[in-house]
Amino acid sequence: MKELSVIAENVQASTTLAMDALYKEMKAAGVDVIGFAAGEPDFPTPDYIKYAGIEAIVNNATKYTPATGTMELKKAVCYRLKEDLDLDYEPDNIVVTSGAKHCLYVALRAIINPGDEVIIPVPAWVSYNEMVKMVGGLPVYVHCDEDNDFKMTPAQLEAAITDKTKCIMLNNPSNPTGMLYEREELEALAEVCVKHDIFIMADEIYYKLLYDGKTFTSVASLGDKVKELTIIINGVSKSYAMTGWRIGYIAADARVTSVIAKYLSHSTGNPSAPAQAAAVAALTAPQDTAEEMRKAFEERRNYMVERMNQIPGISCLKPEGAFYVMMNITKLIGKTIHGKMILNADDFGDVFLKEGLVCLVPCTGFGDPYFLRWSYATSMENIKEGLDRLEKFLEG
Repeated sequence: MKELSVIAENVQASTTLAMDALYKEMKAAGVDVIGFAAGEPDFPTPDYIKYAGIEAIVNNATKYTPATGTMELKKAVCYRLKEDLDLDYEPDNIVVTSGAKHCLYVALRAIINPGDEVIIPVPAWVSYNEMVKMVGGLPVYVHCDEDNDFKMTPAQLEAAITDKTKCIMLNNPSNPTGMLYEREELEALAEVCVKHDIFIMADEIYYKLLYDGKTFTSVASLGDKVKELTIIINGVSKSYAMTGWRIGYIAADARVTSVIAKYLSHSTGNPSAPAQAAAVAALTAPQDTAEEMRKAFEERRNYMVERMNQIPGISCLKPEGAFYVMMNITKLIGKTIHGKMILNADDFGDVFLKEGLVCLVPCTGFGDPYFLRWSYATSMENIKEGLDRLEKFLEG
């Protein structure tokens, strides 16, 4: 057999999906394990969205659609962007794909040439790094400290830019940190990007999930030049509990979306037709169910953060959005817990799963080896039990 693709063989598997798969395997084997690994709302898809998908199937809306999505869905995306973010886009600025993850990949395909550099503030979602490598780009990491709420400063961005820099990845609010860039912070970063003519890959998939009365600013709203450079990545998975429906969307300059359209036409074709119909319902109906989920997440966050910061040896910041908490285990490094020396988050995650029966995501793959990510997209009952187990586990 001839050798396989060097690029493909160098791609690392998703640690979040791997941990979630291990949790499900243990669960299926009858082990009393609790999982906090998946970035997936535990709520069911709201009924009105499900019925829209069912109606599409009954009415035979099950054929091919345009590769970039139906006109109805593109208009619904434009409506939601205007309604929520005061952004004006036309349907030719919109591309619909099979999930926001797919959006990121094809958007990178559209702008990255081999050897182009992509700046990634870390901690960052594990797939950014691998996607950049998959399209022939070079990831450039900017480490963002907990002392600065895990956020990149304009000075850090400026220092990372070279003549090969093509794009920055800007996830706001962030997975895994849950922290939010305020308008003034975005303006400062955008100024640097405009100065150097750098694309902004704005992953805004969690924009509806904000807490403590925070308001969201899309970086694309900061002026015409910024908007021209911004590629918005979004979708229906997180805010509408539609992870399995696989509908994401891109909003960008028509020059970018036209290239993406050609790529899609020769790769995936169109996203699922019934799922697109369901997404129209999600985006155009009153947003009451999305708000109900947001309130539930906020209540869970408050409990998890307060409780976690009362446990000796670990700590966390209070996230402002998304549904994740970054647990700091720096004080545990070098200690032996249940017979295992803890040198990093991988060590802690391994022994906590085996001995504490709790599944977390070590943030080594996110760019910070002394943190683990908890998802509070699970029931309050599970959260309380998981933290009870953490206390017991750390007591010895």
